[in-house]
Amino acid sequence: MLAVFENGSKQYKVSVGDLIKIDHVNSPEGTKVSFDKILIAFDDKNTELNSTKLSKMKVTGTIKRHGRHKKISVIKFKRRKHYMKTHGHKQTFTEIKIESIK
Repeated sequence: MLAVFENGSKQYKVSVGDLIKIDHVNSPEGTKVSFDKILIAFDDKNTELNSTKLSKMKVTGTIKRHGRHKKISVIKFKRRKHYMKTHGHKQTFTEIKIESIK
C-alpha cells in the first residue's frame, strides 16, 4: 500500500518499510510518530479519494536518527565593486522508518 501525506508544507509518497528524511522533529530516537493528513492512498487495485476514509487513516513510523544535510554555500557577489560575501547552511532532518499505513 502506498500513501501520500503532508508534513509541514511538503508532501511525501511512502510505502511500508521506507526510510524518509523529513524536517527536524523534536522527539528522541526510537519514538513513534504518526501523520494524520493523508492526501491519497492506494494499493494494487484501488485508489482511495474518499475524504471520510482518508481522515481516519494514519501513517505511523519510528524515528531512527537525527542529522544534518550536506552544507550548501551561498555567495553574494557584485562585479567591479570589490564586494563578495559567503556563508553556508546545513539543514537539520529526522530520518523515519515507515511501519504501517492504516
